[in-house]
Amino acid sequence: MIRSLRRVLCGLAAALLIPLGAGAQTAHAADTAAADATVAAEAGAGYWHTSGRQILDAAGQPVRVAGINWFGFETGNYVVHGLWSRDYKSMIDQMRTLGYNTIRIPYSDDIFKSTTVPNSIDFSSGKNADLQGLNSLQILDRIVSYAGQDGLKVILDRHRPDAGGQSALWYTAAVPESTWIANLKALAARYQGQDTVVGIDLHNEPHDPACWGCGDTATDWRLAAQRAGNAVLSVNPALLIFVEGVQTFNGVSGWWGGNLMGVGQYPVQLNVANRVVYSAHDYATSVAQQSWFSDPAFPANMPGIWDKYWGYIFKQNIAPVWVGEFGTTLQSTVDQKWLAALVSYLRPTSTYGADSFHWTFWSWNPNSGDTGGILKDDWQSVDTVKDGYLASVKAPGFPGTGGGGGGGGGGGTASCAAAYTVSSDWGGGFNAEVKVTNTGTTAIGSWKVTWTWSGAQQITSMWNASYTQSGAGVTAVNASHNGAVPAGGSASFGFGGTPGGGGVPSVSCTAV
Repeated sequence: MIRSLRRVLCGLAAALLIPLGAGAQTAHAADTAAADATVAAEAGAGYWHTSGRQILDAAGQPVRVAGINWFGFETGNYVVHGLWSRDYKSMIDQMRTLGYNTIRIPYSDDIFKSTTVPNSIDFSSGKNADLQGLNSLQILDRIVSYAGQDGLKVILDRHRPDAGGQSALWYTAAVPESTWIANLKALAARYQGQDTVVGIDLHNEPHDPACWGCGDTATDWRLAAQRAGNAVLSVNPALLIFVEGVQTFNGVSGWWGGNLMGVGQYPVQLNVANRVVYSAHDYATSVAQQSWFSDPAFPANMPGIWDKYWGYIFKQNIAPVWVGEFGTTLQSTVDQKWLAALVSYLRPTSTYGADSFHWTFWSWNPNSGDTGGILKDDWQSVDTVKDGYLASVKAPGFPGTGGGGGGGGGGGTASCAAAYTVSSDWGGGFNAEVKVTNTGTTAIGSWKVTWTWSGAQQITSMWNASYTQSGAGVTAVNASHNGAVPAGGSASFGFGGTPGGGGVPSVSCTAV
């Protein structure tokens, strides 16, 4: 994401306005985001590859990327933002609990320099303790490792050549193509064998004078993507290569990186088959005005616009399409209609499963100046209206590489255990998550978790489950999309509450 006025990177954005008439889409709207949970618990393991318009896991099962952008490594902080406020693990846990299964992590080539020192990390009260003394790449290692443990995949995004700003082309005078490719190969080597990193987005938002298919090696982004993609695959042939569009093709312009009209005539051809995923970016009026927003037919005209720029690639079964960035403050009615239309176009998981467009929303961060984020300015609270818009296109998570814990539960063929974790506590309030694991020998169709607090805690919001509270007693029941859990599988829900400092209660789980 970057237009000329694109983000407030280090200052907090103004508080988001909650739009009216958003269809009562609250955290509970996550009930509509669904997929076959029986398949979900299994799908996603190993490295991925493509087949037609789908992404398949190592076992050939289709998967859907339904994720979030967490930026900061590409800025002068040289690390993901928000660590000045929270522990990185608690944020990754919260992403998972909200139902995001992939993190797109932007970076600049500055993080490869020996002189680069990450900054703005809070180590007080034990926060981010294992990041002390590490450089940017070593911190990235920790984030990747923990994301994988949590069952999230990671897509690395070469966002810009340096922290100073976005570039139209993939190289600059200070960062030549050779450096770009060398650093891409270094990342491929660094995470080789660590399949949490499923692929690399080669360069963010190429734009004029970048071209597609013009044949000029200095400006033809399609040719550059082939050179870089093959270089990455020479190190790790199992990675996916994510290729964004350009701004203009045959005189027709769109969003930076969002124009993939040239793919039909000039596809990206790599030395390893079934590795290309095309990536589009699409935004609302809070980023910039486009002609289609003022069309009298809006928003009914939007599917045709998306078809023209990038949707045809999916619909013609050419390759998978990943909307790597889309976002809005939701402050205008136009933006609200745009986001509702786009989410519908991306295809609801409950209807289409993984035979859908892939996506990572911009952004997790609240300090994106022209979109805001899923988190509010306190870096704790969830914008449940914005998150609710995405409910229908969220998708199951993936097998984790470790971690866990539990309590409660029963035995027999239908049983479950629940593990309660406080992900953050700031005194006046807290966030927590509960992981439900099917400990029995047969699939369960629904579950219920109960606990009693020892203090005066009250739930203020809950996502991926519904609840009732009577005094200190709480009962949480699965949402429609995560009630079915296969044997050995798990589901999660999260909530915010007040006040903090309440500790961890004993929880019990009942399976049906």
